[in-house]
Amino acid sequence: MRTYRFIVKGRVQKVNYRRYVQEIAFVLGYVGYVENLKDGSVEVVTNMDAEEEVEFFVTKLYEGPLFSHVLSVEYEKIDDTIFNNFQKR
Repeated sequence: MRTYRFIVKGRVQKVNYRRYVQEIAFVLGYVGYVENLKDGSVEVVTNMDAEEEVEFFVTKLYEGPLFSHVLSVEYEKIDDTIFNNFQKR
């Protein structure tokens, strides 16, 4: 299990983006959290079994919900963290 941190920039606040990410994470069986940041971006931290899953998840982050407009998704592997579920913070 590896932990990744994603920063999503664009029109991603006040458009149900966190709920969208939470639903995608639930379908994919991921645990972690999604949180709005003060600079208007969204942070997603999640555990994944394989590095190959990262690119697929990034495509889902770019899709977003109606009225969102994602300009960029940056990600990095971070220290492994254990989560019990996927939270919207």
